[in-house]
Amino acid sequence: MPVTRPDSPPMQVADREVAASAQISDHQVGSIHSWDLSTAVDGPGTRMTLFMAGCGMRCQYCQNPDSWRMADGVRHTVDEVMERVLRYRTVMQVTGGGLTISGGEPLLQTRFVMNVIRRCHELDIHTALDTSGLFGARLHDVDLDLVDLVLLDIKSGLPETYRRVTGRQLQPTLDFARRLSDRGRPMWIRFVLVPGLTDDVDNVEAIADLVAGLDGVERLEVLPFHQLGREKWVATGEPYLLEDTRAPSVDLLARVHEQFAARGITVV
Repeated sequence: MPVTRPDSPPMQVADREVAASAQISDHQVGSIHSWDLSTAVDGPGTRMTLFMAGCGMRCQYCQNPDSWRMADGVRHTVDEVMERVLRYRTVMQVTGGGLTISGGEPLLQTRFVMNVIRRCHELDIHTALDTSGLFGARLHDVDLDLVDLVLLDIKSGLPETYRRVTGRQLQPTLDFARRLSDRGRPMWIRFVLVPGLTDDVDNVEAIADLVAGLDGVERLEVLPFHQLGREKWVATGEPYLLEDTRAPSVDLLARVHEQFAARGITVV
């Protein structure tokens, strides 16, 4: 049976995060949750991933619910971020890597994020933006042209399922995907496969319909659900609705891969 989502206080808190994001007037300062350095994750090559604090969604399978609130992040300036990025500039360029900005939802702090991306662009450092597209309308076309790669998280293909998964509407993501396609911007699509929540044949087919009609999609990543974020949910005190959900089976993963591959989509 599908997991249901009640109209709950967490979404009210998410709305407050959206409102709070508009109050950060100094676009040289951002609220940052954490940093990571890895290879072949969050984009090509060796990458530094900058996780921004704050999110306007409350996805049932979120593995970092501790990143939801901007107030829980640490304030850093653009200069401080760039100082850290430049430590790894050589290894990034040798491996074809760069900087990925993720979250939370990075576009809650759009201008700060774009100031960092602009600095990287000037230094010929590859940039990737990992986003749900919920706030894609905050980006101007000139911003889109500065981002080398968008990791677009498409949570579900059917509006009602999307709402159940995230608490939000699907349309902003669809609109953002179309803008990226129209401008020919490179995209990697990400989809989290959750048994009983996002695995319905029609839901997957709706994502395949969308992706097959987009230009610029280089690959689609099917990310199997896991329980690695469970302890963080316990720590937040928020109800965790996927307590009894298991990772997708080999057969389910194969079926979903086949659905996408049948539409000519490169799946990893």
